[in-house]
Amino acid sequence: MTQDTLGLDATPIAMAHGANSRKVFIKTYGCQMNVYDSLRMSDALAKDGYVQTEDMGEADLVLLNTCHIREKAAEKVYSALGRLRDMKKLREEEGREFVIGVAGCVAQAEGEEILRRAPAVDVVIGPQTYHRLPQALARVRDGERVIETDYAVEDKFEHLPVAEKAKLRSRGVTAFLTVQEGCDKFCTFCVVPYTRGSEVSRPVSQILDEAMKLVDAGVREITLLGQNVNAWRSTGPKGEEWGLAELLYRLAEIPGLARLRYTTSHPRDMDDRLIEAHRELRALMPYLHLPVQAGSDRILKAMNRRHTGEEYLRLIERIRTARPDIAMSGDFIVGFPGETDQDFEDTLAIVEAVKYAQAFSFKYSTRPGTPGADLTDQVPEDVKAERLERLQARLLKQQNDFAQSLVGKTMDVLLEKPGRMPGQLIGRSPWLQSVNLDAKNMKIGDIIHVRITATGPNSLFAEVA
Repeated sequence: MTQDTLGLDATPIAMAHGANSRKVFIKTYGCQMNVYDSLRMSDALAKDGYVQTEDMGEADLVLLNTCHIREKAAEKVYSALGRLRDMKKLREEEGREFVIGVAGCVAQAEGEEILRRAPAVDVVIGPQTYHRLPQALARVRDGERVIETDYAVEDKFEHLPVAEKAKLRSRGVTAFLTVQEGCDKFCTFCVVPYTRGSEVSRPVSQILDEAMKLVDAGVREITLLGQNVNAWRSTGPKGEEWGLAELLYRLAEIPGLARLRYTTSHPRDMDDRLIEAHRELRALMPYLHLPVQAGSDRILKAMNRRHTGEEYLRLIERIRTARPDIAMSGDFIVGFPGETDQDFEDTLAIVEAVKYAQAFSFKYSTRPGTPGADLTDQVPEDVKAERLERLQARLLKQQNDFAQSLVGKTMDVLLEKPGRMPGQLIGRSPWLQSVNLDAKNMKIGDIIHVRITATGPNSLFAEVA
């Protein structure tokens, strides 16, 4: 069975392995934080004797690291588990071990329901208890079906090992680093506070230690992750309070770390000091993902966003004053309960005012357990579909216009991986776009000055300047 037979867009975690080791296949759904979590789980499992495989058919353990942010996410997981159940039955007939685990936000949200509906599942583990995974698997081998979805008292990051240098090096020259988890905002459409818990910030020392290990292994660019990453708060070395800006300034001092990014931000946590960091830190890339979700003040209030459309636009203006070359990215939800035609036009007006370089947009879907699920004034599906089509057409034009505006300009590109053609390498622009170029005398990890020559559907083309 190949990795694609489970369905859903997903990222497998894979490495070379020895012939006699236990093997694990991790399939990752959803956000960048899940990608990071999968890597940290694989590091914890390595200490337990597991190595990664990209061939699910040879795995002794299959972990689905799930996302619960979209409609029907849980049902898609159950569908995948049905196919894994059939694999497990064949393995049992052969007398071979085949452990099935569900991790991530669906695990946290569904919990006991997963064990009830999917008898083939051996372990269910939530985002706050990944460090307990080796112990949970030991209990599975003793015949238990294990569920670990409580909010751990201990700090999971203190117990999760960082991979050895060789393993980190194999992952490339860019890396994610989670600095903050959870959310206290309680937007009425969002399940995150119920699956990831309240806002928690990792301490400075932990973050710096992990960042320096990544850089020592060849990482040139780090993206800081958090459900509300700019809500990060901790204590500095002299006992003073640090916000995300102070952390970015300190990370920028690490020799060899050339680029910094962060995501995802909330407008209410975008303070003056962080805006100033965008002006002063050359390592901080001129690209900011700052979701607004809707343009109508009435809908923003119903969403519990606690800002208005005008306040959001004034914030964008302040950010662009500090960093004129910054490109904006955003999130949009269309068809929130009660959204009228005028409310939707207000969203289009925000889009026109900001001019996004990239954006993500979705139809509203109810998430069980959220306040939005109890609202009665639901927008018909055909209306949501028509509005989403109009919004996405507008956003796609802006994305294409931004890419086209770069043709003929020069910029620094970080070379990340080989391209499809001989001698071709793929890099990353300051604005997070893929850049294809002929770089026969260059190597991965180099930052080179290029001239953009053309645009493609999802990338740029360049020549060495």
